[in-house]
Amino acid sequence: MSKIPVIVIVGPTAVGKTSLSIELAKKLDGEIISGDSMQVYRGLDIGTAKITSEEMCGIKHYLIDVTDASVPFTAAKFQSETMALIESIHNRGKLPIIVGGTGLYIQSVFYDYDFGNSSEDKAFRAKLDSLDKVTLWKMLEQQDPESAKLIHENNKRRVIRALEVIHLTGKPFSEYQVHHKLNDMYKPLFLGLDLDRALLYERINQRVDLMFEQGLVSEAKKLYDENLADVPAIRGIGYKELFTYFEGNSTLEEAKELIQKNSRHFAKRQLTWFRNRMEINWIQAGTSSTETEAMNKVKTFLASK
Repeated sequence: MSKIPVIVIVGPTAVGKTSLSIELAKKLDGEIISGDSMQVYRGLDIGTAKITSEEMCGIKHYLIDVTDASVPFTAAKFQSETMALIESIHNRGKLPIIVGGTGLYIQSVFYDYDFGNSSEDKAFRAKLDSLDKVTLWKMLEQQDPESAKLIHENNKRRVIRALEVIHLTGKPFSEYQVHHKLNDMYKPLFLGLDLDRALLYERINQRVDLMFEQGLVSEAKKLYDENLADVPAIRGIGYKELFTYFEGNSTLEEAKELIQKNSRHFAKRQLTWFRNRMEINWIQAGTSSTETEAMNKVKTFLASK
């Protein structure tokens, strides 16, 4: 059985992944799977820079607006649903294109990945559940720093599971995460968009300015008023900073500057992730030759056996 070719476009936030993916999909008869852990949630539109129907240009997109923010969408769920989508898209004669910046999600599809499906200790888990999120995350950071880098402290369920696996096996949870052998089912081409750091940070700041113009404050206030501020999915960048403002602990300008700062730091972490954990074909973004270079790489890839 021949391997399914898949184009994967990754890179930091605001680097231009979406626009490149649309152009490639148009010319290659492709369909796009979102590889963004936040865009799966309904109601989180402006703060996640979610692609609009107009921006899709008629290209079919998947894993956008698939669940309510109060219902967790895990990396394991992304893995299973994306695998099914890749096969479905391929069987209809289309080219699967995955686009996003959530490295853990994307990596789980293409590498041998184990989500730590060991046995359970309900008593131990109940004991952990009685502790607060900060304490739990610090325990994980001490016992397994690699996992602590990947799991947000607000994701209490995932932190507890990681600690439970460590407790049961005596091994770091991160050892169960990923093996560097590529999945035999797919033939992926990983394209990464990079940009001069100063230009990238300028783009990020401008994107946040635009989010505020588009109504980010109102979007975040609606979520806050619905008592969703403690839902892990909504504690992401762009929302948590405004919740602090709604609580009277910062000015609106301070919240905006913090969103920009946190977004810049996030972009740096994304780049570090992709450079250290995946074999990426890097392309310089923001130039007149970006799309041409990407297209040439894809054509060469598709022509190879």
